[in-house]
Parts: sequence; C-alpha cells; structure tokens
Amino acid sequence: MLTSALAGLSILIVGDSHLTVPYYLIDSLHSGLEEQGAEVRTFGVCGTNPSDWLKPTVGTCGAAEREPGGKVKVLPASTSTIEIDQMIARYKPNLLVVVMGDTLGAYKEPVFPKTWAWQQVTGLTQAIAKAGTACVWIGPPWGTEGQKFHKTEVRTRQVSAFLASNVAPCEYIDSTQLSKPGEWATSDGQHFTRSGYQSWGKALTQELLESPTVQKLEKK
Repeated sequence: MLTSALAGLSILIVGDSHLTVPYYLIDSLHSGLEEQGAEVRTFGVCGTNPSDWLKPTVGTCGAAEREPGGKVKVLPASTSTIEIDQMIARYKPNLLVVVMGDTLGAYKEPVFPKTWAWQQVTGLTQAIAKAGTACVWIGPPWGTEGQKFHKTEVRTRQVSAFLASNVAPCEYIDSTQLSKPGEWATSDGQHFTRSGYQSWGKALTQELLESPTVQKLEKK
C-alpha cells in the first residue's frame, strides 16, 4: 500500500478571502489534505495583503479558522491577522501554504502596481525564509470577467506571472493552469460557487501531492 506524500505532515494554511467562508478552500483544500493524512490548520482573514501578516491587522470583510480535525469556525469581523513568525513558532508546521493573489491584483486600478506588489510579497517571503519553513504559494485562479471586483483575464495573467517570479523561496502553484477561463462559476466574479471551490480544492490537493517541496519533505 502506497503512503501519501502528505501523510504525517503538519500543514499551516494562511491567506485571504478564499479561506473565510465555510464552503471555500477552508473546506475543500483543508479536507483534501486531511484525507491524505496531513494535520492541517487553516486561518484566513478577508481582504489581507502579504504585509498584513507581518503585524496584527484587522481584515476588511471577515475571517475564519479551522483546526486539525475540526469544523470551520467563522470569526468576528474584528479579527486580526497573526504575525507569520509567531504562527510558525506556535504551530511548527512542516509546510506553510499561502493563499494570496487576488488582493494583490488591484483589479480596479488601470495599471498593475508592480513595485507595491513586490514590496508586499518580498516582505512576507523574507519572514518565511528567516523562519526556515518550507513554503508553497498558491496564486489566483481565473474568475469571471468584470463584475463586482473588476477582475479580468489579462490582469489575472499578469499577477500570476509576477508571483511566479517573486515568491521564492516558496514554490509557486499557478492556479490558472488548473482550469480554463470561465470553467468554474463564480458568485461575484472573484469567489467561486460551491462546485468551483470543490474543483479548485481538489486540483490544489493533487498539486501539493506532486509538489517538489512536499517530495523533499517526505524524504527527510
């Protein structure tokens, strides 16, 4: 019987709004990784940028958490982020998974703010590197053109390419490679319906199973 590459790993997932509603990735990805034998803890704060995880910052639209083996717990709107180095020290994960990309897209801005995004991303990756924790960064998936958040295919492609080149030492998972534009239905252009999150979570679980970062951890 083959053992999953994720079996026995302690995984901490942090990120933005895609982790803050009970049927989002805090359900599908968290459960998918647990089914592979990992111990998973998820904490999401809606509307957060990478730098918001360097100091306690109140989110703009809610928060949620899920402990190993537990159910999703929706948290008060006043919930703050926790400094990433404190979380790593507290939970000692084998693997940190960062779900962040849409907040960096600045979809309502006419031009992608590359300098600002670089400052945001490198601040967090430097903190992760200092902690010495293996890391995987999950980028934004396709949404529905326009709508409430003004998300577009062009900008999503820009953000994903930027993250692919700038999240080291984290490994990058390009979510745009996991579906075709428009394949997963959204509720507002940016967040998926239940079936979309199930599909994304399933695809991400498979990506993590095959991740070079996870394969190295397995060999330790």
